[in-house]
Parts: sequence; C-alpha cells; structure tokens
Amino acid sequence: MAAETFAQLALALDGTTEAPHFDRRAFRTRRTYATLAADGQTANLKLDRDQQEHWCALLPQALAPVPNKWGAQGWTMLNLDSLAADEIRTLLRLAWTASQSPPRSRKPKA
Repeated sequence: MAAETFAQLALALDGTTEAPHFDRRAFRTRRTYATLAADGQTANLKLDRDQQEHWCALLPQALAPVPNKWGAQGWTMLNLDSLAADEIRTLLRLAWTASQSPPRSRKPKA
C-alpha cells in the first residue's frame, strides 16, 4: 500500500487530523493513534495489547510490536507493502476507536 493511501484512509476517519511528529506524520483525534514513516514503508498504530497480540500472530510477516517500551504499550509496526487495503482499514479503525476514549489518568508520583 502506498503511503498516501494510508494517509487518506486515516484522514477519512471522523475527527482525524494530521500533524508532524518528529520525522513522521501523525494522525490523531483525542490522542495520536497512527504515525507514518517519512519513507512511506512503515506505519505505527496504537492497538490494545490483546489486539496487538492477535494481529501480530495472524500476520507475522506484516506486523510486529515496536521494538522498545512503546511496543509494550501496544504500539505496533506495520509493513505497508505486506498488507491489503482492507487489512489496513480494519487496523486503522481499531486504533482510531481506542483513541476516542479519554486517556487514563496518571497516578501522581510519590
């Protein structure tokens, strides 16, 4: 899938805006739910841990947890060339839906 098609699918989701995020393009509503690499080869999506585990097992050639603490929080890297448009659309919808809920409150540090 081309990077511009990914961006169009993300922007088609209600309330989504685009903004720069370091060297990536970020897509957000209340919170960022997707980023697109500058080279257009990969994207990252914020899934819940169960969704991440499910989709990474289902499509291991195309998805993997981001290899750092962000991956442990559900951020998942997608190889765009390895996914069909309907798979991307489904994954974007999952990430978008999760971004609609208010962020969890952070406990104050003791």
